Amino acid sequence: MGAKQFDYYIFVDYSENFIGYFIITREKLRELLPKISRFRHYREARDKNLYLKNIKKTLKRDNIKSYLLKLKIKEIQKNLEIYLDILEFLKKHGNCIIFISVDNHQYFAFRKMVGIIDSENTVIKQESELINGTPEYQVSLVLDNLLNIERLEK
Repeated sequence: MGAKQFDYYIFVDYSENFIGYFIITREKLRELLPKISRFRHYREARDKNLYLKNIKKTLKRDNIKSYLLKLKIKEIQKNLEIYLDILEFLKKHGNCIIFISVDNHQYFAFRKMVGIIDSENTVIKQESELINGTPEYQVSLVLDNLLNIERLEK
């Protein structure tokens, strides 16, 4: 039996006072990968300002946000809005196989919450479980970078 083919991928992450998520389809994820091959975790960049400046250019030039089915970044106090969006999506797409990556600190509570709706077709991983070099890891960096851009612009 090969690796599971997911219909949708959901990434949830935090950066200080911000929470964000995005949803991407399997097809768009494959199309996006070559455009984000140079993305890395913000904290790993030597010159953080230069790195974010280049990431912002890439995001704009390659219209990265257009690959995402849904994207939302909010202040941390509005995390319930993010969770409700995700639950609503899971409910509407109950027959789909969905991969979710969530920040380590929110993993257990998030897993419990999703279990209310569905856990059979949903695979939930902690961000730290993502393996460097995998498509899931690489795409998770898009949200990491978007959150850091948002945080530093506020």
